[in-house]
Amino acid sequence: MSGDLHISTAVIVVAAGSGTRLGAALPKAFVDLAGQTLLERSLRSIILLPYPVQVVVVAPADFVADAEAIAHKVAPGLEELVSVVNGGTTRHDSVAAGLAAVQSSVEVVLVHDAARALTPTTLFADVDMAVQATGAGIVPALPVVDSLKQVDVTGGVLGIADRDQLRAAQTPQGFPRAELEAAYAAAGSSDYTDDAAVFAANGGAVTTIPGDEVAFKITTAWDLNRAHQVLGGIPDTHRVGTGIDVHAFGEAENLWLAGLHWPGEKELSGHSDGDAVAHAICDALLSAAGLGDIGSRFGTADPAYADASGEVFVRGTIELLAASGFEPINVSVQLIGNKPRFSPRREEAQAVLTEWVGAPVSVSATTTDGLGFTGRGEGVAAIATALVRQR
Repeated sequence: MSGDLHISTAVIVVAAGSGTRLGAALPKAFVDLAGQTLLERSLRSIILLPYPVQVVVVAPADFVADAEAIAHKVAPGLEELVSVVNGGTTRHDSVAAGLAAVQSSVEVVLVHDAARALTPTTLFADVDMAVQATGAGIVPALPVVDSLKQVDVTGGVLGIADRDQLRAAQTPQGFPRAELEAAYAAAGSSDYTDDAAVFAANGGAVTTIPGDEVAFKITTAWDLNRAHQVLGGIPDTHRVGTGIDVHAFGEAENLWLAGLHWPGEKELSGHSDGDAVAHAICDALLSAAGLGDIGSRFGTADPAYADASGEVFVRGTIELLAASGFEPINVSVQLIGNKPRFSPRREEAQAVLTEWVGAPVSVSATTTDGLGFTGRGEGVAAIATALVRQR
């Protein structure tokens, strides 16, 4: 693209928001999402438009250089079309700073939150074309699907809101450039929730077009995890591990399994209490965190663990994870054996194991239709899968 191109559309990308609710040490536009920052992903969607647009990134003062490096990476050689300016202390001030940097030839301005990093290119084009066709302010929006209640200050329900008349607003929001500049000049320091509100407060007409489900705003850690799932992966701070444990039945009727005592059932042989479910959980958690296995961590013949309960090993494993900066997210266990009959005590076992781990633990059980050592009633096996997060 050369400097003599007539640019009629500009996109202001607001990247000055903090990462407080996201729990990040950086402004959220600079947080990583599967190998790319939120800002980088937003810019890539814009650069893929089939026609040239001016892009103005509004960044925190301390991150202007970072934003410029990201812009150069996404759009090398397009310095005349992609620029970065300092943001203000409020979103209103930041958008105003972006407007001041828009080229004189621009007739339509789109304002986009970098935190909506998965917004597709088609939505930018749809908003731009709708502004050109109607001369109105355009907001992409989705129907509200939840039941909505109007409440008082104590939380008491006053009434039901008609969701058929409500929409959840997204970005980019588009406007005729002259009218948007006039609206911002008239607004002064007033606090508005979005650019459409500023535009409407100055008499501008605003209408909606269909939004896109993936254009959601990444505000919390839950949102970031959802974005990873949309992209088909899990965050690179998450680890998965698998653990397998097998024990044969002994003679004494003193079975401990899945954290529960089973009166009248033969115990599982082993140096400790032989709780195969608890031991498999430990191996899965240790494997996920790269901390070895239960044998290397607790020993297979250490007198200190003679007849030790599964709780000792699970809680000890959680302490090892914490010391290495990991925390469990959830564990799933498959118990294999003909006895004891597990289903009547499944929820009881899950509650005990969840309390030990400090994260949800689910346990399912199956038999092998009489096949193998479990089918012959010689012992049990347990297979566990754990997901942990590095803090």
